[in-house]
Amino acid sequence: MFGLLFILFTPGVSELICTSSDLEMSYTFCDSTDHAFMFNLTPCSMTKKPVWKAALTWIPRSDIHFLKIVFNVWYDGAKALLWKEILCSGADDEYSVCGTLKGETLASAFDIKGSRIVFPKGNYSVVVRGFSDDSENNMIICLNFTMIVKQDTF
Repeated sequence: MFGLLFILFTPGVSELICTSSDLEMSYTFCDSTDHAFMFNLTPCSMTKKPVWKAALTWIPRSDIHFLKIVFNVWYDGAKALLWKEILCSGADDEYSVCGTLKGETLASAFDIKGSRIVFPKGNYSVVVRGFSDDSENNMIICLNFTMIVKQDTF
């Protein structure tokens, strides 16, 4: 039997994703609104070539016809990466989030392949912002992930 649990998270309160002997991950919302949101990641490990199974459940507060994601990554306090990607443009979109209507439940599972990146031991901060416009004026969600890699994997 499958049960679905929605939790209304309060901004600024850290939510633990996972913890293990080599990895700890958590997140907070970086905007000032409550969200019906859940994120899960397995396994909680930094094996040499991790492939994480991610599960996301979210009830957006606006229709998602256009979605631009902006990732800012810091490693031990230094900016390490800025990456921007348009996931939904309104035409021939391939992601399940595209076309989700305000108030609808979005439930998606996907792989995150860490083998492309070597994560040295240290503290990572990843700010993920989602915008409903290309000019990045209308933010619809903002998450601040903390990842602590406890040992080198190389």
